[in-house]
Amino acid sequence: MVLANRADAVKGINAAYSGLQQLGTYRRWLHFAYDLRSDDSFSQSPWGELADFTRFTQANYDFEVSQNLWRDHYRAIWRTNQVLANVPAIQMNETLKKRVLAEAKFLRALYYYNLAALYGNVPLALTPSDPTNLPAQATEAQVWEQVIADLQQAKPDLDATYSGGNDMGRATRGAAATLLGKVYMQNKQWALASAQFAEVISSNQYRLTTNYTDNFRHTTENNTESIFEVQFSDAKLGGNDGDDATSSEGGQRSQFWGVPGAGFVDGEVRPWVVNEFLQEGTTTGARDPRLAATVFYNRRQFTTALPVDADTLVYGNGFLRRFKGNARDLSRIYWRKYQTDYYRTFENFDSPINHRVMRYADVLLLQAEALNEQNQTGNAIPLINQVRTRVGLAPLTAGSFSQASLRTQIMHERVTELTGEGLRWFDLKRWGLLDSQASIDQLKARDTDFNSFQVGRSRLLPILQTEVDLARYQQNPGW
Repeated sequence: MVLANRADAVKGINAAYSGLQQLGTYRRWLHFAYDLRSDDSFSQSPWGELADFTRFTQANYDFEVSQNLWRDHYRAIWRTNQVLANVPAIQMNETLKKRVLAEAKFLRALYYYNLAALYGNVPLALTPSDPTNLPAQATEAQVWEQVIADLQQAKPDLDATYSGGNDMGRATRGAAATLLGKVYMQNKQWALASAQFAEVISSNQYRLTTNYTDNFRHTTENNTESIFEVQFSDAKLGGNDGDDATSSEGGQRSQFWGVPGAGFVDGEVRPWVVNEFLQEGTTTGARDPRLAATVFYNRRQFTTALPVDADTLVYGNGFLRRFKGNARDLSRIYWRKYQTDYYRTFENFDSPINHRVMRYADVLLLQAEALNEQNQTGNAIPLINQVRTRVGLAPLTAGSFSQASLRTQIMHERVTELTGEGLRWFDLKRWGLLDSQASIDQLKARDTDFNSFQVGRSRLLPILQTEVDLARYQQNPGW
């Protein structure tokens, strides 16, 4: 790819954004790699190899899911590197040039953010590569360092906001600050993370939406709570799964995780998640409204003093009526986030719902966590209360928490606010719950898939066998 003028520069960065829409990124498989391998979700897919992948068992290191994850992230990185290598020489508006280069660095950082979390010790390609010029394999720490460097360089040259049109969905300064804060959180650099989140909060660019469900519907995309979204559309309904002009641009999570009769049911919810929501009601005595927005479930399975929430429809039908006489399906809990049940009675392979990679509620809770880890417990509580107040829960009382007890409370708050959004895997890693057999035994109690988890091995996916054989990259520990 040779970039020669302004139009080519914009086309080049747009091609890098298209990497977000691929099977191995946010279109399909990232949801399996993050959500279904966490303790809040699981798979009973009839495709045994897929179900095993979510249970930390992978005999074929080149299994389709891993192959797609690796391929599509590195293809997108190759495109960002083309932009970074060729755009500097183009004669064009300097402000736009800086923005394009900053967007490329942001996107490269996001792609490596995922690769570091999934594979750890991956090749670090910073220039356009080819089969005769393969990048060297880096350590996980080196990958994180590069992500930080890219975001630090990108942030000053990104626009603060976009008003709409063809530029809607581009990375902003707030998106770079948020992602940088999240990187620091994963590396337990609390003060550095807190500084980034403070920038986002004080910018006054973001606020929580009034309705929680606005974060998971195509009718309320790019809203005030959104910091960065993958832009999906069903305009090319029925297009292929490739990466060309005829390819679909819709998301596929809703098809793969839809309920029986509407989707493939490849992803389900663990019962402990529902019980987490039922720990407390709203100030009016109702159930936490985020429960009905998060899952489809049989209310009769869960004994609680809280009244049944009113929103009980499942793709236009009641839960009990839909699964009448089917004890197995009546007992299952299904994901509702990102499902299209609010406007149609079935799923297909093209969902128009944008995937919210980063939203403001996550920033508030992460900032609360960062402050608490710095012994600023009192300053953390008002941030948590913003999230609770939005859905009608009583505010936490200042002075009622120690650092340890607020840490536990934050863990609860992140489940009820963010479960099923691809963040739980990062939480488990950050909290050290994947690092010892004692903590894995705790996870086993609520998710039997962790019976297959091996400490020191299962935290990372295996490097593709073809990469090990052909490029002589070192395999991850234990694989």
